Formats: sequence, C-alpha cells, structure tokens
Amino acid sequence: MNESYSHRLERASALLGCARTVVAFTGAGISTASGLADFRSPGGLWDRHPVVTYGEFLQNEKARTRYWAMRRELIPALLAARPNPAHQALAAMESNGRLQAVITQNIDGLHQQAGSVKVIELHGTNMRASCLDCGRAWPIAEIQSRLDGGDKVPRCAACGGLIKPDTVSFGQSLPEQALSEAFQWARSSDVLLMIGSSLAVQPAALIVPAAAESGAAVVFINQQETPYDSLAEIRFTEKADRVLPKLVHGIFSQA
Repeated sequence: MNESYSHRLERASALLGCARTVVAFTGAGISTASGLADFRSPGGLWDRHPVVTYGEFLQNEKARTRYWAMRRELIPALLAARPNPAHQALAAMESNGRLQAVITQNIDGLHQQAGSVKVIELHGTNMRASCLDCGRAWPIAEIQSRLDGGDKVPRCAACGGLIKPDTVSFGQSLPEQALSEAFQWARSSDVLLMIGSSLAVQPAALIVPAAAESGAAVVFINQQETPYDSLAEIRFTEKADRVLPKLVHGIFSQA
C-alpha cells in the first residue's frame, strides 16, 4: 500500500530532527518554481542551441559565437530569478543548525540568495565570468550588457584573453576541490536530501550512492524517476517548494 503524504512528512521530519549531519544535494528541479526551466526539457535551451563543448569554445570562433548567443538568452532569466520556498527552507534549516551543507549542480546562485552559506557548486556559477588567461572576473550582468551592445564574443580588455562564465562546460572537468568536498560531506551525513535531479550526470550522480553506502538515510524529493530510486528510504514526488517548507515546520515543531 502506498504511504500517505502526511506519513512520509512525519517520518522524514523525524529523521531530520534527530540527525547529526544533514546534507542536501540539489539539481535543476529545485529552481523550476523560480521560473528557471530545466535545460534538458523538451523545448529547453539545449533543444534550441546546440551544445558547445569546452574544446570547441577554446578553438573555434563560430562555436564561441553560438555559445554566447545561448548565454545571452539565458542570463536575463538567471538575473531575474529569485529564491523560492524550497531554497528558503534549506537556508532556514542551515541557520537553525539542522543542515550542514548544500551540494548543488545548479549555476543560478539561488541558494546563496536565499541565505545558504555552505554551498558547494559542482558545476560552477553563471553569476560571474572570468578571463581564461589573466583571471580577471566580472559580474555576469556586465557581460550581458556587452552582449546586448553587440559584442558577440567578449574578450578581456586587459589582456585580450577569452572570457567565459565560471560554469563547467561539456568536456571540462569538475573542480576537484568541490567534488572532493561534496563526497566527504555526503559520506559523513546521517541524512541526505536529494532534491530535483535526474541523477544522470556523472560523476556528480555518484554522490547519492556514496552517501547511502556510508549509512546515510536518503530522502528523495523528486518528480522524475532516477537510476537510484531504490536507494530512497522515503520518496516524495510532490514539488520541492511544497515539501521542504512542510519538513522544516515538522522539524521545528518537534523542538
């Protein structure tokens, strides 16, 4: 018999309330309520703009032009987005000592906007861009102004180097320090909240089984199926911005 929503909330709140170390792992699904569509969804950004690999970006001017055309479309939505109740719930859990870290695949900066402090960005951030040669950095809004002004492939005024958002592109390695820290947090957790990810992108997806193998109770808040659903001790298919505030209320009402 299927477990009721209220009973799942009760059990998950109890788990979180008595855990010593709670870690959240988030993907694009946590930000859809903020108006940011999943890139992979039909009609999404990757349907309309062919993917440009990191190697292509470095070597081919036409590829760089395509890349920045896609970014020019994406950046305004990111700048306009605001944290939703799911982001805010995680920030509240951290500020009250119930959440130790957020590991995210997202590049939107919404966890930080909501007030989360310990955020590990596996895929970097789209809120900043840097010169690949000299390392000079700019807020992404400044680069957007250049794109809107007709600059098709922004370059560094200081050294002439290529500018790229501080995101991890296809063919580019994940930052080793962030990945190592993420696995350490996952393996040390008592409870891992997995929120809004397809768990299709490696090696980030392996963080969930790493937590489970180390003894963590894994709670899924995810509307789609994943290859790792069997690891979930409790599974919510309801929207994250509905579930997480309820869990926070349940945790604090026990205190």
